[in-house]
Amino acid sequence: MPCHGNRLSRRGFLTSGCAAGLGLGLAELLSLQAAQANESASAPVAQAQNVIQIFLPGGMAQQESLDPKPYAPLEYRGDLGTVKTNTGEVFCNTMPKLAKVADKFTVIRSMTHTEAAHERGTHTMFTGYAPSPALVYPSMGSVVNHELGTRNNLPAYVCIPNEPNEFAGRGYLSSAFGPFSLGSDPARGDFQVRDLHSPAGVDEERAAHRRKVLEAVNFAPSANTADDGVQAMNTFYERAFSLLDSAAAREAFNIGAEPKELRDRYGRNEAGQRMLMAKRLVKAGVRLVTLTYGAWDMHLNLTPAIRRQMPPLDKALAALIADLDAEGLLDSTVVLLSTEFGRTPKRNNTRGRDHWPKVFSVAVAGGGFQRGLTYGASNATAAEVDDNPVSPADLMATIYQQLGIDHGKELIAPGNRPIEIVKGGRIIPELLT
Repeated sequence: MPCHGNRLSRRGFLTSGCAAGLGLGLAELLSLQAAQANESASAPVAQAQNVIQIFLPGGMAQQESLDPKPYAPLEYRGDLGTVKTNTGEVFCNTMPKLAKVADKFTVIRSMTHTEAAHERGTHTMFTGYAPSPALVYPSMGSVVNHELGTRNNLPAYVCIPNEPNEFAGRGYLSSAFGPFSLGSDPARGDFQVRDLHSPAGVDEERAAHRRKVLEAVNFAPSANTADDGVQAMNTFYERAFSLLDSAAAREAFNIGAEPKELRDRYGRNEAGQRMLMAKRLVKAGVRLVTLTYGAWDMHLNLTPAIRRQMPPLDKALAALIADLDAEGLLDSTVVLLSTEFGRTPKRNNTRGRDHWPKVFSVAVAGGGFQRGLTYGASNATAAEVDDNPVSPADLMATIYQQLGIDHGKELIAPGNRPIEIVKGGRIIPELLT
């Protein structure tokens, strides 16, 4: 069965159904529909147009990043020192470049959930829901795709370089709302987006002929079925042809067109080039870009691992935020740095940290989020939330509001089940301008 957004709330749907059942006249029905329209008009007004979602798989340690504990005992604080930010806070000393642009983003030091396994933590952070054996929930990218649609002949939701995990997809939504994956890493010298160009030997005339043949073959089954697989495949082909037909759309993926100096400023590595590609795509019209970087599941020898992985992230993210701000794009683009969960307050026997979802940190820039704010706090050893807890559902509800999406809207899951985009999430006004 096709899965679509519920264009009316359940109350509006039931009201309209009751009106028909009671035999109300056209005037009465129009009046009810006008009331429903007024209710819809109260939906949030979009302040943001785009999202860049940077996900650190494995679980980044809060102590070695955004929430160091310099006064805790050594076995809690670790071996690394701190750096003062331009807002007067402190980060771990592995983030000197982000410390210099801390006045442009918000740090949330009181993220919390209950899922300590990788898969469950990832699901929670991508969907805003705890995992369920009965239903696969859609990721934020697929919800944005469903609610806001495409712009400029570009996919609404793009993954760099590939769909990062099984929870970054469409969930119970139609497969038409899944992500478009580049299929190759923009940091590679031979980078080329998968399926973006016609095969060798196929010129424009031949490609057009093939398209006509495909349309003729597909016409009969698509015209006589509402099957999600058939309709979604048609949508896939139409979007693919739009990309092939549009030079401007193809150019959006051409990271080689960026100035050498800018590519160097981001870093000629996975973190740098993925973030530069993300900026290029949202600037061209992609609604939401998800990218991953690194492996942060540091159960042993955490200090040298952080020293290897953090500098490229620090350099690239600082460049991205400053670059978006300089081009006037930061106010319309939410940049979210998130991870699965945090790490244990005390280091283990192998000088690493284990999984710890009770408290961890994320950073959010742009899109109407406060600049230079530190929200919430962990306790003296980063063991639990000390002030203003924030759940993944809260964070998503707040981001959805900035995009003009009602997080309480019900979408239709298999079996005609109405499911809220985010259940139980609360918008946190203190995070917003």
